[in-house]
Amino acid sequence: MKRMLMMLALVAAATAARAAAAAPADLDVDAVLKAADRYRTGGTAEGLQVETQVSVFQRDGSADKERRYTVFVQAGHRSLVLMRSPAEAGQKVLMLGDDYWLLLPGSQRPVRITPAQKLLGDASTGDIATLSWSEDYTGTLLGEERCEAPGQPGLGAPCLHLTLRSARKGLSYARIELWVGTKQHEPLRAELYVQSDKLAKLASFVTDKPAAPTRVDEMVLTDRLGSHKETRVRYLSRQPKQLPESWLNPMFLARNPALE
Repeated sequence: MKRMLMMLALVAAATAARAAAAAPADLDVDAVLKAADRYRTGGTAEGLQVETQVSVFQRDGSADKERRYTVFVQAGHRSLVLMRSPAEAGQKVLMLGDDYWLLLPGSQRPVRITPAQKLLGDASTGDIATLSWSEDYTGTLLGEERCEAPGQPGLGAPCLHLTLRSARKGLSYARIELWVGTKQHEPLRAELYVQSDKLAKLASFVTDKPAAPTRVDEMVLTDRLGSHKETRVRYLSRQPKQLPESWLNPMFLARNPALE
């Protein structure tokens, strides 16, 4: 048994070494992450408004629930999420750095929540409110691999495999294993790990034009801890938007539910 384990370890080490050797030695990992971010943000860095639709599907593929959100992503790790569906009308989530608040209609007291708080299905607050890997994680290049095409084992284009470690505490995931394209660095898929280093979700990214992608249109999340449901986060539109500073104050939001 020990001999078998040693052989497996040697094979794994050799595979990792070959992957690392295949990757460009002078690759700027931070630049790769910034390029991957642009596919999710549309290239807007200072202020962004994203109309987002979240749909949940059962294990058999049948539709379960659907919600709409308006997400304002601002510089300095700040975001505001407005819930647009009738079932959640008037609710808001505010993110300021590592602090998250839920604001409920009729209440003048913001409620502290965590970035792992579920919004719908397996889409957490952090999944919706944060769109930047380069600002939130430190990355290490593991090497070049082949990303298999769905349903076609052994086929697929080369891709880069990176390990991302959280750079601050207020993040949904402590570690992300991320695969991006070798040339344009578009995000392809990811494994999302929580603080206990358990694999919480699998993510795949659907781009507008697979052959020459310019943006990510959808993020597909598959739960790996319990329900195994599929949650699709679709980015319906993106446009530049700078919010008034007052909108980024939890007490102002509590006193002004209509944002007048």
